[in-house]
Parts: sequence; structure tokens; C-alpha cells
Amino acid sequence: MARTGKTFAVSMITVCQLMALALWFSATAVLPQLRAEFGIGALQSSLFTSSVLLGFVLGTVVSAFLGLADRIEPRRFWAVSAIIAATANILILTVPVDGVFVIVLRLITGICMAGIYPIGMKMVATWSRGDTGFLVGLLVGALTMGSALPHLFAVAVPLDWRWVIVAASVSAYVAGFAILFVQLGGVIGKSPRFDPSMVGKIWANKPLRHACYGYFGHMWELYAMWGWIGLFLYGSFAGRLIENPGIWSALSTFAIVGVGAFGSLAGGYYADRIGRTTVTIAAMVFSGTCALIAGAFGDAPIMLLILVCVVWGISVVADSAQFSSCVIELADPHQVGTALTLQNAIGFLIALVSIHLVPVIADFAGWWGAFAMLAVGPLFGTIAMVRLRLMPESIQLSGGKR
Repeated sequence: MARTGKTFAVSMITVCQLMALALWFSATAVLPQLRAEFGIGALQSSLFTSSVLLGFVLGTVVSAFLGLADRIEPRRFWAVSAIIAATANILILTVPVDGVFVIVLRLITGICMAGIYPIGMKMVATWSRGDTGFLVGLLVGALTMGSALPHLFAVAVPLDWRWVIVAASVSAYVAGFAILFVQLGGVIGKSPRFDPSMVGKIWANKPLRHACYGYFGHMWELYAMWGWIGLFLYGSFAGRLIENPGIWSALSTFAIVGVGAFGSLAGGYYADRIGRTTVTIAAMVFSGTCALIAGAFGDAPIMLLILVCVVWGISVVADSAQFSSCVIELADPHQVGTALTLQNAIGFLIALVSIHLVPVIADFAGWWGAFAMLAVGPLFGTIAMVRLRLMPESIQLSGGKR
């Protein structure tokens, strides 16, 4: 029987979301061990993360086009997606890690993410009572902490990458069953469908287009940072001849990525009070600066290196939910579903490019060059949001707070 009460329900949805989203970076978290044991190259390493993103894009577009979120009861949709994703993840242990089948399994995991993250948003929205901004920030925080969780698994279980994969899958299995015991706070609203015929009209909306530009710059940086910061730290710790560099890099990466959950909550809180463009611009200035300098701190004192990376971890995701909020506030109501799908699809496709560029540039120019390349995204995004702020239509954001 489903349990009642807003606090219980929202807490359960958030925890389940966190546990299931551990699958997203489960293989990425163990890249140092995989590269050492199997000698996999930069391309295969990148595909462990980028194939999940590509799967998420495919799953999101198909789900929006077919209206699956309206046709399938959300708790069952979420549960089935989590169970299939967990199964695809654990099957990694049965195929060659340096082959194509492991990438196909990661792709399936990504497709299933489209039935977890957006559906979790819909379920928690049924409990919204004038606190939508906080609840959205809570779910983005769960995404962030879930992305960090496999790095903690790498320390909590014996330091064998196979156990990290198992722990992430078990976490998602438990979440898949637990979500069935959550009661919704009301009748879930219909999801706006994806309508390709609206794309041209949406793109002709200048303020909306600039909100998307800001998001694209954000996405250029975010997943590449999350995907590669662990390997960067591993190399930095190993170069210092620190004992057990794998443990220390995993713990540090968990802290750096996980602390972004608090950045997400803070970003949502302040965006409603001082303005969305204010928060997004400030976050991208901080994250872009960190991207520009972080790689140069590989040989710096450890505490200074970790401090820079923690500030990066907070700022890189603090603005994430606000770009979607901008689209919701700037788009015509009947265009919101298509606009959000378009924004997310293009943003995740852009992230695929930066994820694959990082190791290539790192091989030629070191980690400073690789991370500095990511700073181009926040720079581009900041310019877009400054231009949006100067448009008269920006008065529609955050109740007039721009």
C-alpha cells in the first residue's frame, strides 16, 4: 500500500531518484581501474559516459513524441525503467569491457534514464504547493548526488570495479521496488507533447533562443567535468606517490560532484528571489573560471586543488534547473513541451562532443588545456544570458526579477 503524506512522498521520490541515478556514472567512476586492467583507450573511455547521454536523448525524444508519460502510470513507468536500466548495467560484467556490447548496454541504460529523471519530476510536482522551485532544485540535487554515488561505492565496497557496478545496480533495483509504495499528491498533469512543426516558431522566439544558448554553454561544461574530474584527480594523486590514489580520488570526486547538490538547491532558492539571469550568470562566471584554472592546479598543494574543484563542483550545476525554468516562463504554454525537449536534446548532444574532446586534448595539451577548453561553454552561456537580461521580455522571468 502506498504511504501518504507530502514529506514522506517527496523524500521517497528524492531518495529513489538518487539511488537509481547512480547507474548514470557507475562505469565512469571506475575508469582508472578499467584503463589499468584492460588498457582501454580515450575513445572507449569517453563512450562509457557519452553513450548514456545519447541514450537519454533518444529516450526523451521518443517518450515525448509518443506521450509515454501519459499512457503509463508514472510509478510503474519509473519502476520498470529502473529495473531494466539496472539489468543492463549489471550485464556489463558478462561482456568484454573493451568491446561494442558494453557500449550498447550503456546506451540502454541511458534510454531508461528518460523514464526515471523526467518522470520523477512529474511525480514530485504533484505535491507542489507553491514551492515548485525548491522541489525542482531538490530533484536536480538528487541527480547530482546520484551521479556522485558510484565514486562512494568505489570506496565503500572492496576496490574492485565489478563490485561498484553491482552496488549501483542493486541500488537501482531497490529504488525500482520502493517507488511503488509512494503516493502521488494529486492527479498528474498531462505532459506537453513534442511537436516537430513547432521547432521553427520556437527558434524564432529570440528570448527563448537565448535561454537555450545559455543552457548549451552550461551543458558543454557540465557532463565533461563530471565525467573526467575523477581521472584527473587520480593522475594528480598518483603523481604525488600517495598511497592508494584510487581511494583518495574516488572520495574526492564524490565530494566534488556531490556538493553540487547543495549548489543546485541554493541556485533554485536564490533564482526565485534575485532573478534567474543573475544566478545563471554568476554560476557560469565561477564555473568558467574554475574550468580555466583547475587543470593547472594538478601539482598544487592538495588542499588548494580540492578547494578549486569543490568551488567548480558547486557552481557547475547551480544554474542547471534555471535554464528549464526560463524556457517554461518564456515559451507560449502550448510550446513548452516541445521547447523543453528541444533544449534538452540539443544540450545533451553538445555534451557528447565535449566529453569526447577532453581526453584528446588532454593527450596533447595536458589537463589544463582540456579543462580550459570547457570554459568556452560558460563564456558563451554568460554572453547569451546577459543579452537575454537586456531584452524587455526578461521581465517574465522570476516574477519580474529577471
